[in-house]
Amino acid sequence: MGRAVMVGRGPTGAGVLVLSILIILTTEDCRAQKGDGCGSTVLGPSSGTLSSLGYPGTYPNNTVCEWEISVPYGSRVHFHFAELDIEDSDCQVNYLRLYNGIGLERSEIVKYCGLGLRVGQLIESSAHQVTVQFMSGTHHSGRGFYLSYSTTQHTDLITCLDKGADFPEAEFSKYCPAGCLTSTEEISGTVPNGYRESSPVCVAAVHAGVVSNAVGGRISVVSSKGIPHYEATLANNVSSTGGTLSDSLFTFRTNGCSGTLGLESGGVADTQLSASSVWEWSVGHQSVWAPSGARLKKAGLPWASAQSDLKQWLQVDLKREKRITGITTTGSTLREYRYYVSAYRVQHSNDGQQWLSYREANSTQDKIFQGNINYLHEVRNNFIPPIEARFVRIHPTLWHQRIALKLELVGCQILAKPVPRVFDPYRHTPPSMGTKRPPHFGQTTHPPDIRNTTMPPHTGKDVALAAVLVPVLFMVLTALILTVVCAWHCRSRKKSSDGTYDLPHWDRTDWWKSMKQLLPSKMVETEDSVRYSEVGRLGRGAVPRLHAEPADYAEPLVSGVTTLGARSTFKPDEGPDPGYTDPDLYDAPISQDVYHAYAEPLPATGSEYATPIVVDMGCHPSSGGSTLNQPSTVCSFMGAGPPSLLTRSDSGRSGRTAYDTPKNATGQATPPEDQTYQVPQRNTQKPKGKS
Repeated sequence: MGRAVMVGRGPTGAGVLVLSILIILTTEDCRAQKGDGCGSTVLGPSSGTLSSLGYPGTYPNNTVCEWEISVPYGSRVHFHFAELDIEDSDCQVNYLRLYNGIGLERSEIVKYCGLGLRVGQLIESSAHQVTVQFMSGTHHSGRGFYLSYSTTQHTDLITCLDKGADFPEAEFSKYCPAGCLTSTEEISGTVPNGYRESSPVCVAAVHAGVVSNAVGGRISVVSSKGIPHYEATLANNVSSTGGTLSDSLFTFRTNGCSGTLGLESGGVADTQLSASSVWEWSVGHQSVWAPSGARLKKAGLPWASAQSDLKQWLQVDLKREKRITGITTTGSTLREYRYYVSAYRVQHSNDGQQWLSYREANSTQDKIFQGNINYLHEVRNNFIPPIEARFVRIHPTLWHQRIALKLELVGCQILAKPVPRVFDPYRHTPPSMGTKRPPHFGQTTHPPDIRNTTMPPHTGKDVALAAVLVPVLFMVLTALILTVVCAWHCRSRKKSSDGTYDLPHWDRTDWWKSMKQLLPSKMVETEDSVRYSEVGRLGRGAVPRLHAEPADYAEPLVSGVTTLGARSTFKPDEGPDPGYTDPDLYDAPISQDVYHAYAEPLPATGSEYATPIVVDMGCHPSSGGSTLNQPSTVCSFMGAGPPSLLTRSDSGRSGRTAYDTPKNATGQATPPEDQTYQVPQRNTQKPKGKS
């Protein structure tokens, strides 16, 4: 709480200044004016305007006024003079003085007097409180002064008299002080066509609804080419005048929340409009002035109340909460019924039960909006700050003849405001399904600490889920693979322990034996290495018991086969080195007292070496049976193909014997000592040691 002192001046003589009255008053925020020479004043918390009494006319003789201004603590104040015209040559009787601080401890900043002074620079204080003192004695001319102030953070402060023509830039941004409606300068133009370049910028900004006269604010202006005619409208207590062609104009950039909310277009249904009462008048025919007629630009009867008193209201239900930035009203628009509302106040609610009256910022009084001045023309008023509500009520306070009204609301949808949340992977709260609540602007939530800035915060749950599922799936798959491998390994060991080489049935047939002759040697080698892999573990001295039928060795192909593989079953050519050894464990020569790993001892009778296969192009049948149980006639191998292959012996007999071995004197086949390849034969005797 601060104090304000009004200083008056009584009858004086010869210019003697006499202090006549000292009255102590109580005001708020240490912002006050005192004295009898104070002109139009708006003292806002961060900006304002003040002038001498009678401005722009001559100020009266023998007056005094002091303004005490306080801004938020820690800030400072600077002043911008719009006009300074005080008649005096020595600043003894007529002057304007600025002080740092208020009360008895104040100190002077600067003192001005003179006619037509130009003070271009900003005058800055060194404290958050200042005192402005104006004194006048006897004078004959001078308009006094007109200045604006703001906190020093607004370095681009302008005055209420600066015109659009004073700024040659195509686009510019400035800060307008509060209280520019104290200016008597006229503006020409309207929104959205623009304002004539001779119009004061800040006054036009109030008319356009960009800033509030009670608070002021920043404006963004765009200059462009002029238009032939400028309209005259009334908006926000500012009347613009019509104007003719000018070279340029200026318009204001807005936040874009200036669309109509559905009364004119029909987006708001008739059931969403209600009123305290409805006038029903019958003169020859029934006439109902229902709320459904209260739509701007709609032909027909408007809404009119049954009684004309301060209890009447018209209500609009927008069905959901919206941001409302303005309202446009008109009268009946009917020449025979020239009714209109000239002043009203506005209430708003979110539930239709609890209502709040609209007030300007830093005000404790309900705002009274200036309504229509006739029954026909539209009048616009803006809500600064905007209203965010579902229900809006218009309460007429002044009217002409009868309460009658048409209106349209201006605004936009309320965009959802994202609320940052700290991610907690151990707690999940489902979204609330209750009624929508307005955001709590007084509460703050710390933003999440996200180290990976390339990932949005809402993916945290997915990352945490993946971090849990991936290891689990990996462990499950690993367990399944190990189970399959162990089962296969156990089955293989069981087969190997039985000593049985489970050869496929088709591998035992003579057809496959003939087919293997045409396969490359590498394929045969691979097959043999897999099939007899267990033998290598038994060692050279161990002879496994083979349950498969003894292998027959095919005769070499005469036609089409020029080379043999590294592990051929045919007898090798006699070379200069009878001791030839293959690095392979299974093809190396063995001693006479050790059996080969793949063959049992040769019987007393039987063939030793395979005879070559010759091709009989005539496909003649062979006589006799084959010792290998092969068909006597082989023709058209694998169906259609090359000529059949016939077996024959070196002695000219076909089909009698499949193998030809040298005989000894007794007629028995005796293998040579350097024999390294032995042919397994069908053994009819049981091995020794087996029962």
